[in-house]
Amino acid sequence: MAVFTPVSIDEAKGFLAGYDLGEVVELTPIAEGVENTNYRLETANGRFVLTLFEGRTDEASLPFCLGLTAHLAARGFPCPTPIEDRAGAWLGRLNGRAAAVIEWKTGAWLRHPSEADQAAAGAVLARLHQTAAGFEIQRENPVGPAMWRRLADRCAAGASGEDRVLLDQVEAALARLGDVLGADLPGGPIHADYFPDNILFEGGQVSAVIDFYFGCNGAFAYDLAIALSAWGFDAEGRAMPGAIAAFQRGYESVRPLSEAERAALPRLGEAAALRFTLTRLHDRIFHDPSKLVTPKDPAVFLRRLEHWRAVETA
Repeated sequence: MAVFTPVSIDEAKGFLAGYDLGEVVELTPIAEGVENTNYRLETANGRFVLTLFEGRTDEASLPFCLGLTAHLAARGFPCPTPIEDRAGAWLGRLNGRAAAVIEWKTGAWLRHPSEADQAAAGAVLARLHQTAAGFEIQRENPVGPAMWRRLADRCAAGASGEDRVLLDQVEAALARLGDVLGADLPGGPIHADYFPDNILFEGGQVSAVIDFYFGCNGAFAYDLAIALSAWGFDAEGRAMPGAIAAFQRGYESVRPLSEAERAALPRLGEAAALRFTLTRLHDRIFHDPSKLVTPKDPAVFLRRLEHWRAVETA
């Protein structure tokens, strides 16, 4: 989450006039994350999230993203429900951006999850894959190999110093991996951004999975590889074998992997690490300091790529 587009409380009141949410009491920017603009919205009827969708979120994809969360929530999966306006629509426009109001879910993300928390998060990811079955809208991965190539080319125009060294390593990985996501593996709707800060815990249990805006159709094992790359490494990008094993154990307690998925996992881990290295590198090179957002270090994901490469070749 982040703030790119300022919204005054009067502007929010004008937008929310189309909803049955009661009087707006408070609007507070949420500064975490790097993709969309988010505000905590307090109204007479409760607390919500007001989201304005920024550049990397294609407006045409939002029926998939919001529809998937609605599909999951209606089946008892712990995720927020998008709120309909009086016309029955999830989306409107605010300050030149597509905007939506989302249910606020209680809980907090864990900065230092235990292995039991890792296993719980893994089990919930597997439940997501199972519960999403039957959701019929399709969305191609918005940050797949074709986008990796475009991001690398754009980074090349602005990279220097440390960023240029990182980009050279990224280019080598791109050449080696090719279209690794084209493998014929079980799949369906996936989250594609299953990071700790998108998973809320309360009372030792997962209370909500949030931020489905990179959601798409893809291989379940790739979604697992993204999650393992997010949960199974420390802040410097060093592997934590116990955490990786606990998360995967939790996942497989609900949905066991096939032999093909298990064999593909290290290479998919490389792909996941490459994807997040590239987006973070791009965001750092082209960071606008006037925006209320802090770019994340791409180097810690490049170290994850090196780990998965070593596992693959062992």
